[in-house]
Amino acid sequence: MLDNHHKNLATFIHLSTFSRFIIPFGNFIGPIVLWAANKEKSEFIDQHGKQAINFQISVLLYAIIIGTISMPFFIFKLFRGLDVIDFHGFHNFHINIGEPSPLLYIGGGLGVLAVIAFIVELALIVKASLSARDGNVYKYPLTINFLK
Repeated sequence: MLDNHHKNLATFIHLSTFSRFIIPFGNFIGPIVLWAANKEKSEFIDQHGKQAINFQISVLLYAIIIGTISMPFFIFKLFRGLDVIDFHGFHNFHINIGEPSPLLYIGGGLGVLAVIAFIVELALIVKASLSARDGNVYKYPLTINFLK
């Protein structure tokens, strides 16, 4: 039987992912601790705990992939532009910025994609919390099921 206590626990499992803003890796620690302590109480709590943890691991994996792809674009631009400032005493001072590289646009586009993904992640966590509060099972989109 699903009671308010189980709904509240499932809701707090999802909301505990926001603890990452206070505690390093809190988005993993919070849900894992709450889920491990309460997963035997009901199948509802077990499902929500697994979903929250799977989603956080998936988001970490996607962030590592985006970061790995975008890092070379910034590094190539950095090494190419080391001669940005030409300083020859106080008589001749030039700053040469030049045209932005297409690599910078690609890397910046991936950075914007990461910001959008972060905002979508926050919205999905709130949506999952509200679904748990209402007593519905929620499945995060694009989540890899590490815990089954």
